[in-house]
Amino acid sequence: MIKRNIVVIGASTGGFEALKKIIKNLPSDFQASIFIVWHMSPDLRGILPDILNKLNSIHAANACDREPILPNRIYVAPPDYHLLIEDGCVRVTHGPKENRFRPAVDPLFRSAAYTYRNRVIGIILSGGLDDGTAGLWRIKSGGGMAIVQDPLDAEAPSMPESALREVNVDYCVPVDVMASLLVKLTNEDISEERPLIRDEKTRIEINIAAEKNAMENGSLDIGILSPYSCPECNGVLSKITDGKSFRFRCHTGHAYSANALMSSLSVKIEDSLYGAIRGMDESIMFLNQLGDHFAELNELQLAAVYFRKAIEIQERSVTIRNAVHSHEPLSPNTLMEELKNEY
Repeated sequence: MIKRNIVVIGASTGGFEALKKIIKNLPSDFQASIFIVWHMSPDLRGILPDILNKLNSIHAANACDREPILPNRIYVAPPDYHLLIEDGCVRVTHGPKENRFRPAVDPLFRSAAYTYRNRVIGIILSGGLDDGTAGLWRIKSGGGMAIVQDPLDAEAPSMPESALREVNVDYCVPVDVMASLLVKLTNEDISEERPLIRDEKTRIEINIAAEKNAMENGSLDIGILSPYSCPECNGVLSKITDGKSFRFRCHTGHAYSANALMSSLSVKIEDSLYGAIRGMDESIMFLNQLGDHFAELNELQLAAVYFRKAIEIQERSVTIRNAVHSHEPLSPNTLMEELKNEY
């Protein structure tokens, strides 16, 4: 018999306090290995291990590439790096962003499920949008355990809510009871690991996160080509289906859940509108400058043409400016609020 000894945790907004509560309440002799991805700014110093080391004697540190996996240890994804799990060691990589994040939760969960199957416990904590849902689905489908923070207990409930919609989770509990639940689950004997069945799609996605060439590793072979382009690089996006949910990955490696893609496209619309305003403003300034030039040369009719065109563009730009000011970023939260207001 074996034990569940791989615990992977994903968190974003509101997850910092949740992580502190869980680690503080764990026994100091907790034997499982813990791996944490917490969304943070790329230029933020990795403060999380220092904080966790003040709460418990379980040693926490920013993970180092290819260091061995040891029991009674906490491995934290460093800022701007993905954290992956291989057999017996961790990988710290600078692969493409997923759901606009690096580190992202899905690569960690996916690699843990691929390597350790039913020995894995996956936990989704407070956060916006839905990073981690696809990875938690992979853990569950591989025989692992899926735990989600009760959305009513989460500062930002979107990540837990998404996981609950898409994954048949084993436990949905408040943070205060997660430590005792982890002790229980990691002490249980479980059946020997399932036969080594590793799907090709997951292998390809792990390789992409591990900095291997996405195109050469089959990024276009893991889904159906879509009409959408990647908001980050304009690459072709393929639609990937996991159970009843779907997501997208471009041929260069960037990955998006449906909600993350919707949010990114919404931001791109505003950026494009401001780009149009910039172009129109530059045209107006240039036309007026040319008009002044020809006026100084006493070519008044030609100058008037340039001034008139500048006024026409100025009038048209009002429509674009109004579109920017009325543009509403799309997200699951805004759409749900709209739905609630209709009923």
